[in-house]
Amino acid sequence: MTFKKQLFIPNKRDYITATRNHDGPCIICSIIAEAPEVTNLLVWKNSIVAACANLYPYNAGHLLLFPIRHIHDPRQLQINESSQLQTLLNKALDVLDQNYQPAGYNLGYNVGKASGASIPHLHQHVVPRYSRELGFVDITAGAKIIIEDPMVTLEKLKTAFKDFTINP
Repeated sequence: MTFKKQLFIPNKRDYITATRNHDGPCIICSIIAEAPEVTNLLVWKNSIVAACANLYPYNAGHLLLFPIRHIHDPRQLQINESSQLQTLLNKALDVLDQNYQPAGYNLGYNVGKASGASIPHLHQHVVPRYSRELGFVDITAGAKIIIEDPMVTLEKLKTAFKDFTINP
């Protein structure tokens, strides 16, 4: 089923219809730098990799994992970045299992404009999937209801990642 709209997500229309200036500051780099002009949903970072909640989630618990270094393609990852991203992914899956109990996950990168990549900084989506995701509104209205505010997700996951470290 194709969803025609999502309910509850504030400013989604603005995000979809916005003209993106890819010559301006990278949103992920701005999040990493904790720039005050962006909504910062950073749940964890070290000097190599980071994780943030998605401001426009597909499902509750939707995370983005990314290297700190600004790159566009996974083939540009250095060995330590690749290794730490995998360790971070393993931790993210454990945290999401404990906090959301999903039935599965979609994991992946959107690389290149044709794939739907709208942010020019490599990032991996971790999307929890739940049994019986489709409800009455989803089917009859062609809309998807997001049941958790990203700020709630942020607080849950920041707490869950609080003591996490990756050894180099």
